[in-house]
Amino acid sequence: MKKALPIGVDNFEEVIQEGYCYIDKTLLIQELLDLKGKVNLFTRPRRFGKTLNLSMLRYFFEDTGNAEKNARNRELFRGLKIMEAGETYAEQMGMYSVLNLTLKSAKQKSLENAYFMIQSEIASEFDRHREILEAGKERLTTKEYEQYLEIADEKADEKQVRGALKLFSRCMFKVTGKKTVLLIDEYDVPLENAYFEGFYREMVDFIRSLFESVLKTNEYLQFAVITGCLRVSKESIFTGLNHLRIISVLDQQYSEHFGFTEAEVQDMMKYYGVESRFPAIKEWYDGYTFGITEVYNPWSVINYMYDLLADSNAFPRPYWINTSSNDIIKDMIAGADRETKMQIEMLLSGGTLDIQVHEEVTYEDMRSRGENLWNFLYFTGYLTKKSEYFRESSIYLQARIPNTEVKTIYQNTILGWFRQKIARQDFRDLYRAMEDGNAEMMEEILNEQLFSTISFYDSAENFYHGFLAGILSQSQNYIVKSNRESGNGRNDISVKSPSLRGRSFILELKVSKDIDALEADAERALQQIYDKKYMDELRTEGYKKIDCYGISFYRKDCEVRFGKRDGQQ
Repeated sequence: MKKALPIGVDNFEEVIQEGYCYIDKTLLIQELLDLKGKVNLFTRPRRFGKTLNLSMLRYFFEDTGNAEKNARNRELFRGLKIMEAGETYAEQMGMYSVLNLTLKSAKQKSLENAYFMIQSEIASEFDRHREILEAGKERLTTKEYEQYLEIADEKADEKQVRGALKLFSRCMFKVTGKKTVLLIDEYDVPLENAYFEGFYREMVDFIRSLFESVLKTNEYLQFAVITGCLRVSKESIFTGLNHLRIISVLDQQYSEHFGFTEAEVQDMMKYYGVESRFPAIKEWYDGYTFGITEVYNPWSVINYMYDLLADSNAFPRPYWINTSSNDIIKDMIAGADRETKMQIEMLLSGGTLDIQVHEEVTYEDMRSRGENLWNFLYFTGYLTKKSEYFRESSIYLQARIPNTEVKTIYQNTILGWFRQKIARQDFRDLYRAMEDGNAEMMEEILNEQLFSTISFYDSAENFYHGFLAGILSQSQNYIVKSNRESGNGRNDISVKSPSLRGRSFILELKVSKDIDALEADAERALQQIYDKKYMDELRTEGYKKIDCYGISFYRKDCEVRFGKRDGQQ
C-alpha cells in the first residue's frame, strides 16, 4: 500500500511513526547550524509547512530527560537527509531543552480570551517539562520553583506570564545544564486577530514584553526559531534585538525548506501514479518564488493529490481559501479606491504591478493603502514575485497573482463583496426602466454599477452574468432564474412575476471583443432571443407579457437593446 497523505497532520513524530508520506525538509537543521543565527524569524504564507518544520526541530534538538525517549526521537530521523549530512550535525541531537510554543490558538474575539489561550499554551509547555524540573529542583531558588509551578498550573498573574519564557530557559539551564532552543509558531496570529477585533495595541504590548524577556540578553538561550506570515516592524515587537535575522520570501537562504519544489512534486506524483495530472497541479498551485526557488503550495498539492487518488479525473479546487483568515483581502476590496480597483483588475487579467518593498510594517499600516497594502498581499501569498530590481536605494518587485487557485480566491472574494454591496442598494429604478422599455436608463444604471465594482475579464461571461443576475435578484417582486433550458437553447437570464398576469423578461448577454462592437453585439443578443425561441418556456407557463433585452458588455461599458413586447405586436 502507498503511504497515506498527511492532511492536517503537523506533528513530526506522528508523520514518521504512522507512516505518512513525508517530503524531507530536515536539511533545514543543517542550514540553521551552519548559519548560526541566534534569533531567526521565518515569514512564509499560511499552510506552507512552518508548523511541521518546527515540530521536526523539536524532535531533533530536544533532550527529553529520558534516555529511552531520546533514542526514539533519534530513530525518527533514520534515513532522512540530515543523518547523511555528517556527524557534525547528528551529534547535536538531543542536546538542548526545547520550548515549542504555538500562538495560533490566540485568534479570539476579545483580549481576555486571547491572553487566556496564550497563557494556556505556555502552561502546557511548562507542564510538559515538569518531570525534568522536579528531578533537579534543588538547584533552583524557592522563588524560581514556585513561579514555575504557578505558570504550569495557570495560576500566574499577567506580569509573571510576560516573563515566563525567560524563566523557563533559566530554570532548565540550572536543572539540566543545557541551554534552551525556543520555537515559536505563528507569532503574528495574535496580532492579526487583534487588529481586526480592535485590541491591536494591547496585544502588541503583551507580545513585545513576552519576546523581550527571552530574546534580549538571555544567556540561557541557544537559539530561537520564530515563524509567522508577516514581518511586523522591529520597533513594534522586536525592540532592541540586534541579533534578529529575518528570512522572508525574498531571501535565498532557506528557500527550499518551506513549500514543495517542482522536483518534490513530480517525485510525489510519480510515487502515487498520477503524474499525468502534473499540468493541472502546476497551473493551480505553482507560481510562488522564494528567493530564486520555484515553490508550490504544499497544502493544496497534498489535498489535490488526495482527491486524485480517489478519482484520477478530479478537478482542482481552491483548497487554500479555507485554511486561514482572508480578512486582509476582504478588507482591501471593501475599502478599495478607484486606483486600487484598476490595479486589482490589471492583476486579475494577468498583468503585473510594480511595488516598492517595505518589509517592516505593522497591521495598522494596511489602512494607509498604497505600497503597504500590496506588501501585505505579497508577504501573505496573495501576490508573488515575477522579477525584482534595485532603484534609488530600494528594492522593487514586479508582482503578479501566483496561480489559478489564488486568482479564484480573489474572484470569489470580489463576488462575495459585490453581493453584499448590492444587497444594500435600491434597484427599483432599474426595474422601472425594464418595465417601461427604457433601454437608455437601464444602460445608465448598469454602467454606473460597472464603474464602481471590480471586474475580472479572463472569465468575462461568468463575471457579467453574475453581475447582472446579482443586481436583478434584489427585487422582492420578481423571480430571477439564469441559464434555463428554453426553446432551442439556453437564455441567459429570465425574470418573471410570481403571478402569471404579471410581467416577465428575457435578457440575453454578449461580451464584446472591443468597444466598437458593443452596439452590434447588443442587437445580435436581442435577435438570438427570437431566433432560438427563448420565450417559449414563459409562454408555456402562461405569461402573456414578455419583454426582451439584448445586452452587451465590454469592460466598464454596456449597451442595452429593447425588443418588441410579445403579445402586443
